[in-house]
Amino acid sequence: MHGIHTAVVTPFRSDGELDPSGLEHLIETQLAGGVHGIVICGTTGETPTLTQEEWETTVRAAVEIVHGRVPVTAGIGTNNTRTSVENARRARELGADAGLLVFPYYNKPNPSGHRAHVRAVGEAGLPLVLYHVPGRTGQRLSASLVAELAGFPGVIAVKEATGDLVFGGDVITATDTPILSGDDFTFLPLLSMGGAGCISVVSNVAPKTTVAVYDAFTKGDVSAARRLMHDLWPLVHYLFSDTNPVPCKAVLAAKGICGDTVRLPLAASDTTVSEDLVVLA
Repeated sequence: MHGIHTAVVTPFRSDGELDPSGLEHLIETQLAGGVHGIVICGTTGETPTLTQEEWETTVRAAVEIVHGRVPVTAGIGTNNTRTSVENARRARELGADAGLLVFPYYNKPNPSGHRAHVRAVGEAGLPLVLYHVPGRTGQRLSASLVAELAGFPGVIAVKEATGDLVFGGDVITATDTPILSGDDFTFLPLLSMGGAGCISVVSNVAPKTTVAVYDAFTKGDVSAARRLMHDLWPLVHYLFSDTNPVPCKAVLAAKGICGDTVRLPLAASDTTVSEDLVVLA
């Protein structure tokens, strides 16, 4: 796990139903932009609003569209270990290469519970990307526990989304498991500390530039990486000016890639995407 893995939105038609053609257009745009992986049915994909049937349909479609060109990681995590295990098994059957396992939200497991949860899901045989996002789970784990869990059998990477560079550095220096930034804001700084890449939102709308940041840095051209990240900065700010993926879908709609429909309890943004942002994307 390295490079730019786009956490793609789930396109919906104006009637709120899945938009298969929009998903295909979006994924093909990502692949043409050179991304290193596709993450389907994550937070950006509005997974809490998908039925089990829609989740399966979306994962299956992503695998078929990508057709082995890059790894596909499917969001499988819930706050119910049995459901997460079943999701891991089903994602593996559908052809996903890995599963994005968010640490359980709302329940606030103790460390022993987290260990047992990761072990149980790992036994399903699908490689796991652990997802630490306290802003959504309501629980911030210690860096030492995240690093410990990163070493469990079957874990191939960690998506670190605290937005805290000190915390990210603590995890990176405590494990050899690849650490991917889960926040576009911390992507380049974490690369400089030994991070492996980013599970990105901004790459939905600007895949080529996001990949170019990673490529420049890994080739040792730090000045170019910094310049490209500066170019992306206003766009990153806009994408997180409202709840993700509301602004992201607005930009994608402005670019003609897919519609801006989101599902309740999210609602469309009241702001209009500026031409300057569309040009940046």
